Amino acid sequence: MLRPEQMSKVSMAGSKGVMPTVIETIHELNLVHLSDYDGSWEGFDNGNPIEGADDASEKLVTVRALESTLDISREETAAGTVDDNWEQRLEEIRTRVNELDDQHSEAREELRLVEEKIDRVDPFAELGIDPDLLSGYDSVDVLVGEGSYAEVESALEAAEEIRAYEILTGGDVVAIVAAPAEGESTDGLVDDALVGIEFTRHPVPETEQSPGEYVRELTDEKRDLEDELDRIDADLEEIELDDGGFLVRLEEELSIEVQRAEAPLQFATTDNAFIAEGWIPASEYDRFVDAVTDAVGDSVEIEQLEVAEYEEHEHGAEAHTGSGGDGDGGNGDADDAEASQPARQKAATDGGTTGAAGAAGSSGAVTMDEDPPVILDNLTPAKPFELLVKMVSQPKYSELDPTLLVFLTYPFAFGFMIGDIGYGILYMLMGYGCWKYFDSDAGKALGTIGIWAGAFTVVFGYLYDDIFGIHMADVGLGFLPLAGSLSKGLQLSEWALLWIILSILFGIIHLNIGLIMGFVNDLSHGLKAAVYERLSWILAMNGLFIWIFSHGDAGSIEHGIAALPADLAFSQTKPEFLVGTGPDAVLYEFLGFAGLPEIVGILGIAMFLVGSVMVGVGEGIAGVFEIPAWAFGHVLSYLRMVAVLLAKGGMAFAVNLLVFGAYETEAGYTYFNYPGLHITEISGYEYGELSPEFVGLVHAGDGILVSAIAIIAAIVVFILGHILVLLLGITAAGIQMLRLEYVEFFQKFYQGGGEEYEPFGEEQTVQPAD
Repeated sequence: MLRPEQMSKVSMAGSKGVMPTVIETIHELNLVHLSDYDGSWEGFDNGNPIEGADDASEKLVTVRALESTLDISREETAAGTVDDNWEQRLEEIRTRVNELDDQHSEAREELRLVEEKIDRVDPFAELGIDPDLLSGYDSVDVLVGEGSYAEVESALEAAEEIRAYEILTGGDVVAIVAAPAEGESTDGLVDDALVGIEFTRHPVPETEQSPGEYVRELTDEKRDLEDELDRIDADLEEIELDDGGFLVRLEEELSIEVQRAEAPLQFATTDNAFIAEGWIPASEYDRFVDAVTDAVGDSVEIEQLEVAEYEEHEHGAEAHTGSGGDGDGGNGDADDAEASQPARQKAATDGGTTGAAGAAGSSGAVTMDEDPPVILDNLTPAKPFELLVKMVSQPKYSELDPTLLVFLTYPFAFGFMIGDIGYGILYMLMGYGCWKYFDSDAGKALGTIGIWAGAFTVVFGYLYDDIFGIHMADVGLGFLPLAGSLSKGLQLSEWALLWIILSILFGIIHLNIGLIMGFVNDLSHGLKAAVYERLSWILAMNGLFIWIFSHGDAGSIEHGIAALPADLAFSQTKPEFLVGTGPDAVLYEFLGFAGLPEIVGILGIAMFLVGSVMVGVGEGIAGVFEIPAWAFGHVLSYLRMVAVLLAKGGMAFAVNLLVFGAYETEAGYTYFNYPGLHITEISGYEYGELSPEFVGLVHAGDGILVSAIAIIAAIVVFILGHILVLLLGITAAGIQMLRLEYVEFFQKFYQGGGEEYEPFGEEQTVQPAD
């Protein structure tokens, strides 16, 4: 499960005459991830598409263009049938749709022009002046537009070029008539005067009708065009309903035909022979051989070139052959292939060498020495979490797949940080809605992740005794087993300290797993590389925290050599909440752990120093400077889990405090002031009836009307407040844990960059008709 599915590289060599049958067979198998021939083998060229490929491609483009014009959803449209006269039907649909589309474009353009005319004439309707009265003058300049009357008047008054003017207004529209001073021209007279002020000019429409009549005429024309567009849309919708299923099915069949027809482009071919390579799951090799043999008999030789190991290597040929035939190529084409074999040799996986592929049984790798494609092999519950891994990159075939570990840690940490039954149920419902609504694999995976995260949120909410920030005991559910066995630590500081320590321990374990996985990955580069690049960090990080959780002061490393003066010790004692048995020893109080022996702490410091030296040797001075971040800082990054836990718990607490108000007991604990309850009724505390420290909305106001308003406000605050906390929980807990996975955890071992397994074959991409 931490490794991708094991892959085999196979070679097929045979006569050109059976190539179409072979292509059809492997297409139906949907099993072979074809390799691209790089043209490097002397005498062999990339094949040509099978006859009819261009015609099929052209028709496929036509079908997809029609689907786009008709706005056909392939996910929502049931596939229809394709009969013998499909070409004639396709041409009829194309002709009709193109006609309607052209009509739609023309009507839309005419409508745009009409709307522009209406926009131009509207200001003149406000003025109430016929447009023909506002143009055609030689002795005066007329300008219509929108602007500040006061600014326009001031500008005209200040213009020496203007002898006289008159301003007419209607609504926001201003019409200016100006006569030039002696010797001045009317051209641009008003324009020049209004330079510097904000004024929008309106061109005078060319019509002899009154503005009202003109607008009514244009409005009627606009209505007719809109009716025309509706009719065209209805015709297009009718075609979509009648022929949508046909087009969807035809697209699928043409896609398959084009894919088959273009497959030879990936093959190495001569006039008489072909050779093809590809990757298949190792477990499917026998089924693959049987299917091809049943289709073409011994006309094609099949050879298993290698079973790829989980390490970086040269992908040459394995020295064993499958059951694909007797080696003669079926039609005497073996000689043609063998004659074209190159002198170039490739390294075989068993350390020997092999010639390039031929049809005669010595078929080495003829394409590229590429890495195997990757099929992630995970348990069914973990498969949706492949989405989170692929958001970074597809794993390489040679490295461990972290999906299972993300599945085990991500929803757990999310639930720990939110920990509320109410929120958890809502997260599960949101996840289910996402899974139900989206048809894509990514959408369904995201929904499933939401369901898992919500489920763990419910579990931790049960243990924290929280339903929308309200304790189950406060609503009569405190009798349930294990309910409230944990606390978020909002008021009990020892719980908060416990979560701080356990978050650090979670981080140490998480990062150790990542470093161990990195060690395993680096073994492909040699033991020395793995030791210096990963084991060094394992020693440094673990040694430091072994010392931190051990007895003894900070000068323990000098014990047995020479004790430093007290004023030189950087710390005399460690915080009591870490180690010891005192009243503040959190780990001792909860788990009975008083700390590691001092000698173990000294060994931890030794581990840290050895690891640091190894880091310096393996990665140089740059690695030494990274020790504080990698050995200490990355672990402390996991404290963000506690920060989110307390922040979201505090926000829910604040919402409920605003709604219900609260009491504070003599011991310093706060309890919500639920309607009808007194402090004596909560959790068995015997403090008597206390005055509330804070009066919530449900208790605010005197009188029926004021109380009713306060209760309505309380309901609104409760709903909106918890929705806010719910949504912020997604961004806080979800993104923070993703950061820990991607930055701290993945950085220890993960590179990515693998090629996804994409088999050559037919996949159901449309919904079948009922």
